[in-house]
Amino acid sequence: MCALNRYYWPNKYSSRRETMQAGVKCIFISHQKADKESAKKIANYLIAAGVDVYLDEYDTDLKTHHQSNNPKGVTDSICKGINNSSHMLVLISPNTMKSTWVPFEIGYGYDKTDLNVLCLKGIPVGGLPEYVRAVKIIRDIYDLNSYISNFTGISKDNLLESKKLFDSKGDSNPLYTIMDSLIIEKY
Repeated sequence: MCALNRYYWPNKYSSRRETMQAGVKCIFISHQKADKESAKKIANYLIAAGVDVYLDEYDTDLKTHHQSNNPKGVTDSICKGINNSSHMLVLISPNTMKSTWVPFEIGYGYDKTDLNVLCLKGIPVGGLPEYVRAVKIIRDIYDLNSYISNFTGISKDNLLESKKLFDSKGDSNPLYTIMDSLIIEKY
């Protein structure tokens, strides 16, 4: 299974209906700009597991609109990324509380994607903003591995055995520095 950042995919869809009809399975990664490096690590982890992602960091159209101070172009690029995705993974960190774009992305994608929240380190249990508490929350690497298994339809054991995922309990996991390994008390 070869996965990629779907920004590079030759087919772009203008509506969610077209994306669903084409059978696209792709995760839009919503994050605050200060969490760009963490978002890249999450994207790479998902791609290594065989999951297509949309990460704005590689969207040259979006970068051009940012640099030319074109808010309509930025908004259109974000909407296009969400329209070409079946799922959304919202990275929550202390930085997210200062974001103006993450709430917009959640609002736009709320009824267009299967919305999930992924907690980065520094978010205490119960410390999530109210606007994300109504969706599935991925608190740790163990939860993320389970999410990937469900998304791909491949058992977690098979993904671990084929080295598409890393064990959540060790510091050899590439996400160990940005996510908790396993939180026993979920809430």
